[in-house]
Amino acid sequence: MTLSPQEKQTILKSIREIPDFPKAGIIFKDITTLLSDPNALNTLMSHLQARYENYNLDYIAGIDARGFIFGAILADRLGVGFVPVRKKGKLPYTTVAEKYSLEYGFDEVEVHIDAFGEGGCCSSGTPARVLLIDDLIATGGTAKAAANLIDRVGATCVEACFIMELSFLHGKEGINTPIYSVLEID
Repeated sequence: MTLSPQEKQTILKSIREIPDFPKAGIIFKDITTLLSDPNALNTLMSHLQARYENYNLDYIAGIDARGFIFGAILADRLGVGFVPVRKKGKLPYTTVAEKYSLEYGFDEVEVHIDAFGEGGCCSSGTPARVLLIDDLIATGGTAKAAANLIDRVGATCVEACFIMELSFLHGKEGINTPIYSVLEID
């Protein structure tokens, strides 16, 4: 399932570019304008719904924070559970954490230990099938850590989905799950 050129343009045109944010030389891709455009948002979410409706998913896991938006909408459309992958210290119950490298230092993401069922398994006893989603993949550190977390708690990350991929940063390299990017930006 791929977007038509017209659908791709609808989504692309709705994303505002902000030069020199958060620092000089960076062109920030602002999705708040996509979220406030009902036609563009519906185009995107209808595309994702059609793509994933036959994946037999049990959960959508959204990465903190913009992945929460797309993930929750998609989970509702597919009739599956939503699980937040949060930055360290934001979840109230027992968690499992995964560190990842930043330009200068490290950060961590977490999920509840039982986020995908006991031992990551559904009521049938089989590993939960999980789609990971976020708005953007750049260098890939957060996505790799989140995908690893899903597998570490016993579930199966069947795919990682990103609204945009900054392909020139090669962020999907080293992620051990299939990757789907709605928009690739060179």
